[in-house]
Amino acid sequence: MRSSLALILVLCVSACGLLPEQIDETKNWSADKLYTTAKEKLTEGSYEAAIKMYEKLEARYPYGRYAQQAQLEVAYAYYKDAQVPSALSAAERFIKLHPNHPNVDYAFYLRGLANFNDDLGLLGSYAGQDMSERDPKSAREAFNAFKDLVTRFPNSKYAPDSVQRLNYLVNMLAASEVNVARYYMKRGAFVAAANRAQSALKTYPQATANEEGLLILVQAYDKLGLNDLRNDAERVMKTNFPNSKYLSGKFDNSKPWWQLWNW
Repeated sequence: MRSSLALILVLCVSACGLLPEQIDETKNWSADKLYTTAKEKLTEGSYEAAIKMYEKLEARYPYGRYAQQAQLEVAYAYYKDAQVPSALSAAERFIKLHPNHPNVDYAFYLRGLANFNDDLGLLGSYAGQDMSERDPKSAREAFNAFKDLVTRFPNSKYAPDSVQRLNYLVNMLAASEVNVARYYMKRGAFVAAANRAQSALKTYPQATANEEGLLILVQAYDKLGLNDLRNDAERVMKTNFPNSKYLSGKFDNSKPWWQLWNW
């Protein structure tokens, strides 16, 4: 009886090893067929299936003419499949392996896109959240990636879009710093508020958020009794934003203008 059970188990294990779903139909496929199928899956939006095909292609034909293209396109597939870490890793790998490839600019662009979209929601809304705990790391990395692209490949077809995204990121990153400065200001941490406002002004000098950043800087210096620094910041404020709502003059003139603004 025991030997019969053992025989049944052996037969079962052997049969299971031959199940259709475990048979790799791509086993004898050529590099061309693997690439064509991967491309078809990518085009139709079957990103997970495309990723598997690209990975098989590179594993089986690492030195073939399709390998480099597969390395680049799998980064895009990861990006479209919302696998941000894998997309970034694949793009970085392509850049390191093929720094002189004619399409390496696209790898830089993908690196920026992956970080940009990963952090867009984070920067889009701060409602009800502690500003000191927010770290727009992905936005900064997206900024650096797009900046690298525009600097290294100014004639790239991806450069114009990258410039637009850079302008957006500059304003959002400055706004992030100013939001944190405002958070500290509300809580009476005037040194921290001044430092964050200064950071926004120095790092992103052209950002529109600096209008409020200068107001915070003036107020923080005033609270700290640093009158010379306060007066310098006020002069910068009036020079760069002469039509600012903070300078509108629609307030009680018995107090300095910067004391009339609260958040």
